[in-house]
Amino acid sequence: MIFRIKEKFWAWGDDFSITDASGDSRYYVDGKAFSWGDKLSFQDTRGNELAFISQKLLSWKPTYQILIEGRVFAEVKKEWTWFKKQFTLDVPGPNDYTIIGSFWSHEFTFERSGRTVATVSKKRWSWTDCYGVEIVDGEDEVAVLCACIVIDQVLHDESNRND
Repeated sequence: MIFRIKEKFWAWGDDFSITDASGDSRYYVDGKAFSWGDKLSFQDTRGNELAFISQKLLSWKPTYQILIEGRVFAEVKKEWTWFKKQFTLDVPGPNDYTIIGSFWSHEFTFERSGRTVATVSKKRWSWTDCYGVEIVDGEDEVAVLCACIVIDQVLHDESNRND
């Protein structure tokens, strides 16, 4: 399945729209405007919350929790490496996702159990401020899309610190 993620510029907080390859609305992310740390509600097209993304403020490295029905379902962490940025999507069980690639250019992959299960690319959408996410059938699209939103938030926060 192919999705397109686009950040809404004229909104209170960090809001994103997510459409499918046909341009049909699939999900919406509503960022809370005035909160300590990033807090985002991942919703279906009817406004039902499917997941909640919350930044952990007191951690050594950027860490976000993905909550489903009020319980921690997964964590997204920025890993410390010497040469490249790397993220981990830690889900229940032994099959975590490793996320590697060129994050600033939005060209990266999700790998799980030694195989690529999702790719993120801005090249396809280079004329707009959005990027595409292609997810292999059978993978948890909400978890992968939430991780993409987290990476976007981490990069945005790093960019603001460097300005």
